[in-house]
Amino acid sequence: MVIPRRFLNMAVLGACLSAIAASNASALDWPTRTITVIVPVGAGSASDIVSRVVMEQVGRQLGQNIVVENRTGAGGTIGANMVAKAVPDGYTVLIYGALASAHALYSKLPYDSVNDLVPVMSLGQQPLVIVGAPAKGYKTLSDLIAAGKARPGSLNYSTSGVGSASHFGAERLRAAAGFEAQHIPFKGAAEAVTDVIAGRSDFSVQLTATTVPQIREGALVPLAVSAHRRIALLPDVPTTIESGLPAESVYAFYTGMYLPAKTPPEIVTKLHDETAKALQEPAVKARLVTLGVEPLPLNQAEFAKFVRDDIEANVALVKAAKIPTQ
Repeated sequence: MVIPRRFLNMAVLGACLSAIAASNASALDWPTRTITVIVPVGAGSASDIVSRVVMEQVGRQLGQNIVVENRTGAGGTIGANMVAKAVPDGYTVLIYGALASAHALYSKLPYDSVNDLVPVMSLGQQPLVIVGAPAKGYKTLSDLIAAGKARPGSLNYSTSGVGSASHFGAERLRAAAGFEAQHIPFKGAAEAVTDVIAGRSDFSVQLTATTVPQIREGALVPLAVSAHRRIALLPDVPTTIESGLPAESVYAFYTGMYLPAKTPPEIVTKLHDETAKALQEPAVKARLVTLGVEPLPLNQAEFAKFVRDDIEANVALVKAAKIPTQ
């Protein structure tokens, strides 16, 4: 028996519509099982702690287990690649604080930072603070900049490593202020801060929470906060903008949430909304304040643009500062 073409076409159309309906129903039911969150940095790091604090609350709201896994290596790009290549069903989530800087530093990433991942939202940002040692005599950021311009190339600054937020923050500051300085990279924030306290480095640009104890003890002098407005942990410290630098001087470390490309929009929206709700929980807000995390309230579309702009800015910064890529 020969089946007319029009009936075959209708059958194919019906099958496609059924598949779409099933997919939509699955997206609307999400989640029905455990969600895995990939954090591509070590346990106890800033991004790791923020991830666990926020996602524990999201799990309670969704009524599902959320497992946080640390998959480190290659500046976080190994973990990011796992999520970029994962099934786009909402059950594999990336929380990463260095997506834009890694894009700028690594010339041959195994994934496309823009097209393989969907930015969902930010869990917050951690402003950086420019610190100096009391023995150096710098009381303000203007003092530091004046010394840098008076003796070009004579100042040095310690960082948490090449490509770290500390490094990029210092380069952004130096470029905006217009002075040269020598880079002294370390393997972590503790060593970089110790070098400043000892007077071997003139300054460092570090996460606020990393330096607050030493600032309160008088071991470090806070010169300015790299932020658009003063922050809760250091309300008496002026911003770089208040200190006379342009907005381009601001560099904050933000923790972003991402899903694989082609994840159903309903899942992206639901994860965004539930995370935004979790960030408003009093206990979560209080814990983030102690970690030096400031809100970055952007909707999904705004955060996606924010990430694209940040990638472009970091690429430009690496080129201008002649930071070697890998």
